[in-house]
Amino acid sequence: MSESWAPLVYLEDVTKTFTEGKVQSHVLNGIDLAIQRGEYLSIVGPSGCGKSTLLSIIGLMDSPTSGVYCFDGQPVGGLSASARARIRNQEVGFVFQSFNLIGDLNIFENVEQPLAYRKMKSPQRKEEVTQALQRVGMLEQARRRPSQLSGGEQQRVAVARALVGKPRILLADEPTGNLDSANGRMVLEMLVALTREEGATLVLVTHDAELTGSADRVVTLRDGRIVNDELRLGQRG
Repeated sequence: MSESWAPLVYLEDVTKTFTEGKVQSHVLNGIDLAIQRGEYLSIVGPSGCGKSTLLSIIGLMDSPTSGVYCFDGQPVGGLSASARARIRNQEVGFVFQSFNLIGDLNIFENVEQPLAYRKMKSPQRKEEVTQALQRVGMLEQARRRPSQLSGGEQQRVAVARALVGKPRILLADEPTGNLDSANGRMVLEMLVALTREEGATLVLVTHDAELTGSADRVVTLRDGRIVNDELRLGQRG
């Protein structure tokens, strides 16, 4: 049962250490972070500072070495693998730098996948996927394969796939990294507009501070630590 007064995401003294042989790499060091419902948060910092690792923990694709993580008011540390998978599938959407579309599936089938995992009935899946592709301007390309699309078009499909299940939080890891500046701006504006329209939380990871202009809040990571947390008043419309 969720606690509506609690932040959607709450991390307290979270660390992440990778061990290879006798060598330990401390990637995250004492992260304290609360992300509110409906917030657009941008996480910035140089390559190797821990941004993607932090996003993986928030998205329940990885677990912290130590510390507390609560999603929607509930601790996730003791959840079973199936319970974590359910949250990822029903509550979280992901957009990656490399698109991560499945080449053997057409565009419609790629967007449909998260709904199929939920065992949603076919007529409802068709309706939801059609709406999602319309919203990103890709419905006419529905029967094409990813290889037949430009990078910008593939990322628009990835946005549709991330949002088709109406997640409560969308995690975008360098979503413009493989795009030219014009397509990058277009995809980012689309991400922000669609998540605002849905009332969803958006967490954007980027090394490019210029992409944080419309964020409600910007957190800066360096050497696995939060070194700045800037609330930008008046950003929400």
